[in-house]
Amino acid sequence: MADILASELIKNNIRTNRLPHIWCTGCGHGILMRAVAQAIENLGLDKNKVVAVSGIGCSSRAPGYMNFNTLHTTHGRAIAFATGVKLAKPDLHVIVISGDGDAAAIGGNHFIHAARRNIGITAIVLNNSIYGMTGGQFSPLTPMYDLATTAPHGNVDRTFDLVKVADACGATYCGRVTAYHAREAVKIIENALKNKGFSLVEGVTPCPTYYGRKNKKGDAVQMMNWIKDNTIKVEDAKGKSDEELKGKIIMGEFKNAPEPEYTEEYQKIIDRLKN
Repeated sequence: MADILASELIKNNIRTNRLPHIWCTGCGHGILMRAVAQAIENLGLDKNKVVAVSGIGCSSRAPGYMNFNTLHTTHGRAIAFATGVKLAKPDLHVIVISGDGDAAAIGGNHFIHAARRNIGITAIVLNNSIYGMTGGQFSPLTPMYDLATTAPHGNVDRTFDLVKVADACGATYCGRVTAYHAREAVKIIENALKNKGFSLVEGVTPCPTYYGRKNKKGDAVQMMNWIKDNTIKVEDAKGKSDEELKGKIIMGEFKNAPEPEYTEEYQKIIDRLKN
């Protein structure tokens, strides 16, 4: 389905009375929120059966702007709440919009077990390499040796590859997109939403205010250009050495391998006990 006019997309999917949004100039979160809305629109999902769940952080403002059933929860607990929603109403399309700190740090345990269970949740993790809203602390996805308020002399923690984590834990769909590659992002998110089990889409997005300024990455345009110049499609990354891929963003669909979905398997037990 072709993308509809921006005005129609906003009217159909965004709570205009909540605008303007609070994101900083140059933040890529709005681009990726639009990609989620466009994917939902393209798939023709029943808006009354879409639930967007968030925790705490810059990314977690997105569901507040989206005109679906929405749930704003506590820090790191978005996937836990989403699990309850999906178990109570398996016919719903449950989407978690989270950040790199919210999903991979305090919420990491919920993340790995949702993937392990292959429960039908689509997790959109907006990765801006830092805790933005809460003060610029480093996150599990902050690159090594970069600066943050809690790493003023450089971060020595090794960095998670969230796609590999999700894959290893049992997610049946894994993808990575960027705020620069907006059209490609829509398609990847569509595919994630079509997957019955647990889907991860990591969205690499610039944070000029905290991450960019502290690490002298330049302004919003320079950060977007850096993403453009340092992104490689997953197909093109095959055969390249680790050294060639060092510091690069590998974008695309990494895994699409459907397996039995958790709530469907759980329902089989309930049906068996009724007989």
